[in-house]
Amino acid sequence: MKSIHVASGCIRIGHEAFPERLGAIYRQLSELVATYQPAEMAIEQVFMAKNASSALKLGQARGAAICACVVAGLPVFEYAPRAVKQTVVGSGSADKDQVQHMIRHILQLDEPLTADQSDALAVAISHAHANSTLQLIGRSRRGGWR
Repeated sequence: MKSIHVASGCIRIGHEAFPERLGAIYRQLSELVATYQPAEMAIEQVFMAKNASSALKLGQARGAAICACVVAGLPVFEYAPRAVKQTVVGSGSADKDQVQHMIRHILQLDEPLTADQSDALAVAISHAHANSTLQLIGRSRRGGWR
């Protein structure tokens, strides 16, 4: 299986009140789904941030993103950060620089990526690999290999 980079970027939100920022995440992600028409959504599970307030806000932002995709009819798959790093780098304790390096290598990208871009692409690649593995297992159970 070969992964190909179609598009990546970051959703930027302003300094409005927090509910408006969640709405912006929902609207912008809905636009991206309409533009690129993905078949599925993969997202990283919440990890414990430096403080409870940050973890709560991150969870709410994830919720807005998940809702945008569910409303569009996409199935949502969640992955633990350590599992994503394990898949992409080979170590669940890899740092952000290692993830960025491997994503650029896997996707054969020359341009630098932000940490958010490489994290999102790492989740996408991790999901693609998990999906292809599950399909192979399903085929072998149905007698697809002889």
